[in-house]
Amino acid sequence: MKILQVIPYFPPAYAFGGPCIGAYIISRELVSRGHEVVVFTTDARDTSQKLHIPSMERIEGITVYRFKNVSMFFVKNSKLFITPALPLKIRKVIKTFDVIHLHEYRTFQNIVVAHYSNKYNIPYVLQANGSLTYLGRYRRKKLFDVLCGYKILKNASKLIALSNFELRQYQNMGISNEKITIIPSAFDFSEYVNLPPRGRFRIKYGISDDAKIILYVGRIHRIKGLDILIKAFAYLLNQQELKNNILLVIVGPDDGFLGQVKTLIKQLNIDDKVLLIGPLYGKLKLEAYVDSDLFVLPSRYELLSRSLREACACGKPVIASRVGGLMDLVMEGVTGLLFKPGDVTELAKSIFLLLDNWEKAEDMGLKGRQFVKENFSIEKVVEKLEKVYEEIVVG
Repeated sequence: MKILQVIPYFPPAYAFGGPCIGAYIISRELVSRGHEVVVFTTDARDTSQKLHIPSMERIEGITVYRFKNVSMFFVKNSKLFITPALPLKIRKVIKTFDVIHLHEYRTFQNIVVAHYSNKYNIPYVLQANGSLTYLGRYRRKKLFDVLCGYKILKNASKLIALSNFELRQYQNMGISNEKITIIPSAFDFSEYVNLPPRGRFRIKYGISDDAKIILYVGRIHRIKGLDILIKAFAYLLNQQELKNNILLVIVGPDDGFLGQVKTLIKQLNIDDKVLLIGPLYGKLKLEAYVDSDLFVLPSRYELLSRSLREACACGKPVIASRVGGLMDLVMEGVTGLLFKPGDVTELAKSIFLLLDNWEKAEDMGLKGRQFVKENFSIEKVVEKLEKVYEEIVVG
């Protein structure tokens, strides 16, 4: 099959997180299975910079077209990736594709591609990747839905939910259950088979061997709940037995919340106990996971966290808020702990519990690694995708 993948960001735009990486992983696997894969994306590197690379290139057998954003102002302030050259290109080539896979939901690219897909009767699937929520920019999102969003959902041949939680979100938007299939985002476990040796990250950042590292990896955005984690960490620092032995490490790109994070750290007078690293990728990120003692994801909303699965794949015990798809990822008391979202005291107690019972924490980490290996392999995910593609092309 000839498959078109449409997403506003694609590697090396890693700052956009899980959806960007997921689209790349499935595209690469589809190519390895003999399919022809083309990606339509934009030239965004992150929310403020553009990529200065060719507008068309081949990446591991994937043909990638990058359309210029009209302005990074819209990307940074409204998450709008407006690419004026896309309509002309898609109109010319759309008939050459057997199936189209739209990633994310409320995007300029989806409006354009879905329109021509319907016009020329080319089937498409849509994978919202957690973007159905109305949290933040409620009026703009609702307007999008009324003007074109509901139509995009209605005309899709199939809608992909990453979890049971997202399936219910589709249903709440009036989509029948028969049109939805659950396929988790792809996760390449092979990258976690040979992990870097322990100690490299600590040496680079001058962290002692006996310090307990509490790690967060992800976008620095309000929805991720970093303020909750920072307050819980400050609470823990008041416990005499932990005060001189714990360090909070925050890894990830700023997504509009870094200023508030720095202000809170300063207000709580814990500057010397918090390390703000910025984004790390590849082996550098793996080194951070390996040298950490536990991973915390305190999100206010989350669908299917890639960073949480990365931590599990590195054998780390995890603590996450009891929201959305995280309840499907964390087996309570087996691979990690869950806490009530926003509850600073409960989060602090959960962290203390794992730090104080290290044999139990290590066992959770081992079981979490096995859970990710068995349930999120790229082979299983792409097999399910292939079946969906085949059904709608034939059907």
